[in-house]
This record gives sequence, C-alpha cells and structure tokens, in this order.
Amino acid sequence: MPVSSLLSRWRAEPDIAGNAVEWRILPARPPQFKPFPEDLHPSLAYALRAQGIQALYVHQAETWERIQRRQNTVVVTGTASGKTLCYNLPVIDHLLREPDARALYIFPTKALAQDQLSAAGRLISGASAELPVAVYDGDTSASARPSIRTNAHLIVSNPDMLHTGILPHHTSWSGFFSSLRFVVIDEMHTYRGVFGSHVANVLRRLKRIAHRYGSEPVFILTSATIANPVQLAEWLIEAPVSLVDQDGSERGARHFIIYNPPIVDRDLGLRRSVLQESVRLAEDLLAYRAQTIIFSRTRRSVEIILTYLRQKAQIPSTKPDDARSAQAATRPEEILRGYRSGYLPHERRQIEQGLRSGDVRAVVATTALELGIDIGGMEAAILAGYPGTIAATWQQAGRAGRKNEVSLSVLITSANPLDQFLAQHPDYFFGRTPEQALINPNNLLILLGHLRCAAFEMPFQAGERFGNVDPQQLQEFLDFLRSEGVLHLSGDRYFWMADRYPAEGVSLRSSSPENVLLQTPRGDDTWMTIGEVDAPSAVWMVHPGAVYLHEAQTYIVEELDLENKIARLKSTDVDYYTEPRNETTVSLLSKTSEMDITGGLKAQGEISVTRQLVGFRKVKWQTHENLGVSDLTLPPSELQTTGYWVTLADETVEQLRAQGLWTNSPNEYGPMWPALREQVRLRDGYRCQVCGAVEQGRAHDVHHKTPFRAFTSAEMANQLSNLITLCPGCHRRVETAVRIRSGLASLAFVLGNLSPL
Repeated sequence: MPVSSLLSRWRAEPDIAGNAVEWRILPARPPQFKPFPEDLHPSLAYALRAQGIQALYVHQAETWERIQRRQNTVVVTGTASGKTLCYNLPVIDHLLREPDARALYIFPTKALAQDQLSAAGRLISGASAELPVAVYDGDTSASARPSIRTNAHLIVSNPDMLHTGILPHHTSWSGFFSSLRFVVIDEMHTYRGVFGSHVANVLRRLKRIAHRYGSEPVFILTSATIANPVQLAEWLIEAPVSLVDQDGSERGARHFIIYNPPIVDRDLGLRRSVLQESVRLAEDLLAYRAQTIIFSRTRRSVEIILTYLRQKAQIPSTKPDDARSAQAATRPEEILRGYRSGYLPHERRQIEQGLRSGDVRAVVATTALELGIDIGGMEAAILAGYPGTIAATWQQAGRAGRKNEVSLSVLITSANPLDQFLAQHPDYFFGRTPEQALINPNNLLILLGHLRCAAFEMPFQAGERFGNVDPQQLQEFLDFLRSEGVLHLSGDRYFWMADRYPAEGVSLRSSSPENVLLQTPRGDDTWMTIGEVDAPSAVWMVHPGAVYLHEAQTYIVEELDLENKIARLKSTDVDYYTEPRNETTVSLLSKTSEMDITGGLKAQGEISVTRQLVGFRKVKWQTHENLGVSDLTLPPSELQTTGYWVTLADETVEQLRAQGLWTNSPNEYGPMWPALREQVRLRDGYRCQVCGAVEQGRAHDVHHKTPFRAFTSAEMANQLSNLITLCPGCHRRVETAVRIRSGLASLAFVLGNLSPL
C-alpha cells in the first residue's frame, strides 16, 4: 500500500514530522448493510447485482423507506458514501412502475449534472428499461429541446437553467409538470448565502407552477456534513423534511495531518510558501505511486502548482510491465492535470475519465472538484491552505479514500492568520462541528427579482401565498411593482405587462452570467477558443500584458475586448508569471441604523465597494524575484451592498492605549528616520532582501525585524542590525504576523472574512 509506506518514511524524517503540528488517525469503519427492500422492482435488483451490489448501506435502505412513505428527505453522509443511489433507486423504481411519471434532478453545476446522468443511465440500462433520460442545460442544442420536453422521463438540469429556460416557458412543459413526482436537489450544502437565497426563490416558483398543473412532488436532498441540514432543507423547500444521517458506508483508516511549513527567516517570521510545500509533498506521493488530488484556493495558484509539479515530479510507472505506462511516465502533461473553471467541457470530461481510469496520477483543482463528481477513490488529498470553513475542509479531505484502504489528507497551512491559528490550535479544528449554512430568501432585492419572474410565469391572485412571505407584505410588494409599471391589476389578479424578460435580469450567482472567450491564432487568420473566464474575473486574469496559465501552458494576453467578450492570447515561453495589483475602496452611501454598545457604536448601512486594477507585477519562476511593475487603467467594478461596522469611542481608545493594547497609531520613528531609511536602502543595494526586487519608481520600505513597539526608545529600535529593505509585497507578507498581534487588527480581520447575506 503506497500511502502506508510513505507515511512510515515521513514519520522518520524530522524535516516532515517536525512540521506536522498534528497527526491524527481516524479509524476505519466497517460497512453496515440491509437487504434489498422486498418491494424493489425486480429489474432494479438485477441491475444492482450486475454492478456487484448485493445489499444496500443502511442509509440507502432508510432513504428508500422514507420515500415510499412520500416524506421529503435530506440525506447527510460522507463523501463517496453512495448518496447517488439514495435517490436513483426510489425515483427510477417509481418511473418503472408509473410510465407517465416524471422526475427532475437539480445539480449546482453542469459538470456534475453530466456525471450523474451517466450514473442514472447505467442503472436504467442494467434494468433493461426504456426510460428516456436527458440533460437540459445551456449546452443542450435547440433542435433537441422539444423532444426532451416531451419525451424525457428524467430531466437533469441546474438552478440557472430552471430559472431562465424552464420555468418561464412552463406552458411548453405542461405534460412534464403535470406528472412531476420527484425533485432531487444534490449537493444541498452549496446553496448558501446569496446563491442559496436565490435558489430558494426558484424553488418557490417551481412549486407554484407544479401546483398549477396539479402535482405535489416529493423532494429528496443530499448534502455534505453541515451543522443545520434539516433547517437548510426546510428553508429551501418550505416544507417538513425527514433526516437520514446514519452513514453505513465502509471507510478505511485515514491519516489527517496539519502541516505548518518550516520557517525560512526567523528574523522576519517568514515560512516556506504553501505552494512550494504542496509541490514538495505531492512529489513524494507521486514517487510512491499514490494517486493524489491537490486543492488550491484560486485559479492562478492551481496553475502555479501544476507548472512546478510538471517541472519537478519524477513519476514512476504504475505498471512496470506495460510499455504504454512506461512511455506515459515521461509525459507529465498527460499524468499531471489541472481542473478549474475556465477549462472547456471536453477537457474536464477527459480529466475526469483519466482520474477514474488511473491514467491521471495527480490533479490540481479548485473547489470545482470538491463536489461529488465521480473521479474514483483518490489515495491522498493535499489542501494548499485552509479552505475557509471546517465543512469545506472535510469535504475536500474526504476526496481521499478507497473503502477499506488507508488514505491520507494533509492540510498545509499558509501565512494567513486563520491558517496559523489552526496550526497553533489543532484541537479547535478537530473539536468543532461544521458551520451552519444560512440563507435569506426574503432579502428584499432578491425577493423582488423573483416576484417579477413569478408574475411573468403566471398572474398573481390577490391573497395568494409565495413561500412564507407574509400575505400583507406580498400585497405591498405587488403594488410596488404595479407602481413601477411592470404589473397591471385587473380584477383581483396582477398581470405582467413589461416588454422585458425578467429572468434574464436576475443572476442567481450574484455575478454576470456572461463569459469572456480566450482565443489564440490558428495560423490561417482564424481563432481557436482554448478556454473561458467569467466576465468579472477577466479584468484581473486576462488584462493586457497578463501571463495566462492554462494547463501549465503560458500565454501572453495581447488584447482584452470587454464589449465583445473576447481576449486574444499568444502562446509563448516566458520565465515569469504575473500578479494583478488591485485597489479597493469602500464608500458609505447611507446609514440605515446605529446603536450604542459598550465602548462605542455599531452601525449598518448601504455601502459601495469599488475595485480597480491599477497594474501588475512580473514574478520570476523559481526565485520569485520581482522583475518589474507595469501600470494599467481598466474600468473599475462597483458593488453596492450592505455593510456593518463598529466605531470605538475615544474613551475606549485611551483605555487601550493606557494598557499598552492600542497598536494602531502611527509610530514615531524619530528625527533621524529619513536618513536612516536611506542608509539602509543604500546598504541593501536598493533591493528587497526577500525576493530580490530592485526599486523601480517607488522606494522600497524599511522594516523593523523586531517590532518598533517592542523597544523602549526609537534609538534602540532603529539599530541598523534591526532594519531591512523590503519591497511592498514582501513587506505585507512580513507584517501579517505583526498585525494579528493587535486585538483590533484581529477583529478587523475576522469581520473582513465574514460573508454577509
């Protein structure tokens, strides 16, 4: 077992074991089975046995029983626990027994929908049944859509298509809605915050239309572990829900390591990069033939890790006797792959198939692979930085594990203060339950958008309910829309009268649904699309001069045409990558409430957040040297939202200052500081002493290795041996640890990492 062998070696290596601040072994768990239900359709029992399934896990059997009693059910079990069968079995069984029945599967992404379509298709095919199943999403051709609407018994889609392509055209779906028996909502835990609030309103519209056609479908929801699965499910569908959470699936022993990269500069408190350490540990896993997934938080860091890994990794053949494997071992571009948004659909399917077959030995991914896409059982998962929530951490770590085999999950902490807190307090992580998933479907802006959509779909009757919205309030909202000129009241019904199509103006994911196509020249005056990027991200990912990384291949962006949603790229081989330089400003538009609190005031209001790309820097591969900075002027992006803030009273500040706890006032470095600063920069050759960047335009900073406030006098703090030249980027890295020592800075950091609804 390759993982077990490597773990034995790591335990003996001080360089690894010394940085493993926590090493826990989660024990193996045997499977718990129940026999097939007596009322299971015989052809389905045959199909299951043909797949090697002789019995059901207890949670699968329990879900079957709840659905047979027509109970809305939420299933909460671990990754790779067989949740798909929890809904496929009762739904397909019913479709086999009632030829006119229909079912709708909703997945958060198109990729997951395609993956689960295959699972349902295999079960139906194994049962030798004639049940038309189809995906209906934005990629479905116009010519295929009428046939799918009429003939498909099982429709697989996503919330966005339901919102814009199905519900507004329900009259073309009358046969489907009148026979709708089941609605499956997979990966329920992803429906949180703004997105979840939108989806809850889409489900209100779905239930309203289904009721219009005389159907009351049963809802089946599945979720990763969160603190409030029943509450979230009931918020989403606004109906009682039954919980199934006894996980009967088999699980091998799992080693979970929290790894804090070694300190490389004790004076400055700098640790090795989380990206470098991810590559280093992944190299070991690949050398031991352990199939590995590496999760990284951003699309750019995915490409950086992938590039380093392809340059460094030595990958032995998994089958020494196989000539093809021996040949493939020399081709890292086939064995080491990236996976993130922006890759074309056929690339993603190819990578997924390679993971299932074992031909792809390692994949570097964003959260795009956190969801339940079938990629087989990985042997190891590396998390390059804390994902931000305990729930997401367990979800990503759970991607490693093959039933009764030993698996490994490594959380590599970054310099981020939250990461370092977990490294210093691992019991906090292991002792906490996953976070709650919160939504607010009645948020006024979100609700009004969906009331417009619902009125377009069907007139509102006076006194009609819309979810749990108070009837009196609903009447006021409809009257407001009437005053806007989009509704017309005739008798006791509100009719849509505007020319526009309201669903097109409501984006479920709170960003532009449009993508920018990334194109390179073919050589015959035509262009080839190699990928895409969402419009809001295009400004900082594919601005002119940017190095765009795609599957570790480098391209220079020559032109960004935001109006036509096209970026022109040129394949090139450069020894650097680029980092955008953004400036963010927050402006108060209006204060809506204010309240006295102990030591100050707390307030809420409408704010404007403006983000502007002002330039980019070039960073050399391997050495991370800053090769220069370029300025840019591109249109800013503005977000109007709700903000919360705390204002400290002057008396509170004075009390903190008297106790030596106030560290936010400017330092008084003394009258000799300008001359000392110039002397240090001259001594250091006007070069950053961490990354080697030479001053260009802006003077570098001079940093106190031991914080200025730790000394009793400026003369002691300003000794030349305590001063060092740093570029602005490295200065920010170094100051991260210093800032977190201030309680107020800690509070600001925590508030800055909260995501309000």
